[in-house]
Amino acid sequence: MAAAGIGTEVFSKGVWYHEVLEDGLAISYRVEKVLHRGQSKFQTVEVVNTKAFGSLLITDGLMQSSEADEYVYHQSLVHPAMTAHPAPKKVFIAGGGEGATLREVLKHPSVEECMMVDIDGEVVDMCREHTPFYHAGAYDDPRAKLIIGDAKAGLEGCPDASIDVIILDLSDPLDGGPCYQLYTTSFYTMCNQKLAPGGILVTQSGCAAVRDCHLVFTPLHNTLRQVFPHVYPYTVCVPSFCSEWGFNVVHKDEGAASICDGLVADGALDARLASRGLGELSYYDSITHTRMFSLNRPVREKCRDETRIMTVENPLFMCDTETHQGVFQGK
Repeated sequence: MAAAGIGTEVFSKGVWYHEVLEDGLAISYRVEKVLHRGQSKFQTVEVVNTKAFGSLLITDGLMQSSEADEYVYHQSLVHPAMTAHPAPKKVFIAGGGEGATLREVLKHPSVEECMMVDIDGEVVDMCREHTPFYHAGAYDDPRAKLIIGDAKAGLEGCPDASIDVIILDLSDPLDGGPCYQLYTTSFYTMCNQKLAPGGILVTQSGCAAVRDCHLVFTPLHNTLRQVFPHVYPYTVCVPSFCSEWGFNVVHKDEGAASICDGLVADGALDARLASRGLGELSYYDSITHTRMFSLNRPVREKCRDETRIMTVENPLFMCDTETHQGVFQGK
């Protein structure tokens, strides 16, 4: 017997946003209010308020982050890398137009300058106006240096060996998308040149559950291993992403302590967070860190056995933009 109210009739009430994740799989959100709808030079941009996840940022019909759990993603992206460095002063963010990555970086008091380069200034302006919870005033911090432009060109313009932490908060590598070249050996080689001694790089790495980690997460891990001596994969659950989400963090130096377990030994991680005034972060601490870096067996084995390498000539894509797309119903 079908549950009352569950069926096609449920979508006849109000406005719904459907995102087709792949052939045969979709997620639907009931839209309470459309906060912004526009077209930038590069993409369509929409912000909608939903019943389940609060505000959603949607670009080109694809959900990027949600008000309800963006802190999980952004704290997981930023704090393992930033905390692994003893005193990060110069930080570079590629992408991150919402401003939340910048917000988390600037929580570290040692930071003297954080350069953030995002290609779409209209997204930055829209987020400043309609979703201030993302940046929480970070754009007005004197340490923030916002540049609207190409992230690759921005990083190329930095002196060699000048950056303590590089954070790659880029759109997923999609077939037909603009970012796939920033997931390749040639780009990571350039990043390595820009890192100072003791430098650390972290990149968001796409879906990382047992059923989808092979799409980008494991080949990206192997690609980084071609350039850096130490690469540590980790994952978190971001409910609005409908998958375990992956990251890879790397050390430039051969003899560096393990970010995976060396950082938490003898209470070192919690002590370092406390010394920076970050002992009460809403998500990240030493226990969470241990969970993040404790990959399940299937994902560990796929990382171990991965042989594919992502290059400009032979890129890999997380999905096809012809099958991964979003649509509004009833707008």
